[in-house]
Amino acid sequence: MGNYRRRLDIIADILNVASKNPKKTQIMYQANLSYRVLQRYLAEIAGAQLIRFASENQHYSLTSKGREFLEAYEKYSKTHKHIEKRLNDVATKKKLLDELCPDEQLPANDP
Repeated sequence: MGNYRRRLDIIADILNVASKNPKKTQIMYQANLSYRVLQRYLAEIAGAQLIRFASENQHYSLTSKGREFLEAYEKYSKTHKHIEKRLNDVATKKKLLDELCPDEQLPANDP
């Protein structure tokens, strides 16, 4: 099964690439996005003032708000991964307990 990126992951990928003052094609390839998806996200990210486009050299650059987003995303990502690992550990332990004491139908008591 595929591993899909969430919206915030895609935005962070685009901003990481944008921190190197790339052109649109470089963002598309390095962030691993289709042109259509890239267009949609660039409009959203530019509207949120996380990046700016320099028309004279056709490059994108990260704004201070974009850098702030990346710093906050890094903290979020670390916390999310930690919690996800803990939840997986809990699910594994529950599965072990379920295997040790299966939920079988107990015989009905005859009156």
